[in-house]
Amino acid sequence: MAFLMQIFGTPNFRRAGESAIVLDCEEYDQATQQRLGTLARAAQARPEVREAVVGAGNLTLLFDRNVTTYDALRDELERAWVNARIDDTAVRTIEIPVLYGGDEGFDLRTVAQTCGLDEGAVVALHSDAEYLVGFVGFLPGFAYLDGLDSRLHLPRRTQPRTRVPAGSVAIARSQSAVYPFDSPGGWHVIGRTAQRMFDPDREPAALLQPGDRVRFVAV
Repeated sequence: MAFLMQIFGTPNFRRAGESAIVLDCEEYDQATQQRLGTLARAAQARPEVREAVVGAGNLTLLFDRNVTTYDALRDELERAWVNARIDDTAVRTIEIPVLYGGDEGFDLRTVAQTCGLDEGAVVALHSDAEYLVGFVGFLPGFAYLDGLDSRLHLPRRTQPRTRVPAGSVAIARSQSAVYPFDSPGGWHVIGRTAQRMFDPDREPAALLQPGDRVRFVAV
């Protein structure tokens, strides 16, 4: 499907230092993140682009000043924004096995009670959804996954934990995520996976990339 400028609006462009350009969008939503992911993948294949980083409603390109200029790259990005197309055949769908509840998902019972559901319904709603990797941040390999069923939307915990185990599958607000390392965190943990989310010896090191589709599979 083609995305037209009048539907998405004109993004803002700004410099970030001498060799970076940032494309800022007015809103954060799945369609915008898909579009940014498409542009990032195309940009990463170009020799003048050293790195493409998708954020929440934005895209940052680090470029080689010996090969191109800010103005030239901005012109190309403006054209790419108008002409970007989502190729569903190129989108990866990654399944992540999850052991829900118990010692692995120590917030599942509380989540169920707060949402007015039983634990099985929470698991079903979480695992039936298809998620989009909006962007990766906070920690290496920590992907923000859009697509959480609205019946599971909860604010973050009022008191974050000082340690959330690596592999913890969690939810907060309208998103889900998997903690790649032991770390502090304020999301509600409903399960855990043995899938390694970040491996420095793997290319790319982060399992999930912007634009990927994700499904959780109860085991």
